[in-house]
Amino acid sequence: METTYLAVSLVYAVLCLVPASLILGGTAPMRAAAQHFNVPWSRYRLIGVLELAAAAGVVLGIFWRPVGAMAATGMTLLLIGAVIFHRRAGDTARDYAPALIFLAASVAYLAVWVTAAPVH
Repeated sequence: METTYLAVSLVYAVLCLVPASLILGGTAPMRAAAQHFNVPWSRYRLIGVLELAAAAGVVLGIFWRPVGAMAATGMTLLLIGAVIFHRRAGDTARDYAPALIFLAASVAYLAVWVTAAPVH
């Protein structure tokens, strides 16, 4: 297995776990975000579930690469949705910079995924 792909996969999985743990942990900032976007907390927590699933998918993608690509594609779509929600809420670029950074990480993972040597 290519070392770069393995390293990027592990780092990206951890990056997916950070917001998942904040949401699923019910932290005050995440509850405030749900309220800010006018999304019921029970539904907002589903984002954390999706982020947790993405982390698991990326780790599984180390062993079966298509799963990693599907997980990162899902996270990419989720993060595009996050940017749209921020824009609709009238937030500044500074407010949604974390979503843009995570979006860039998703795209970077997918770029490494495409260029990594296939597993035989």
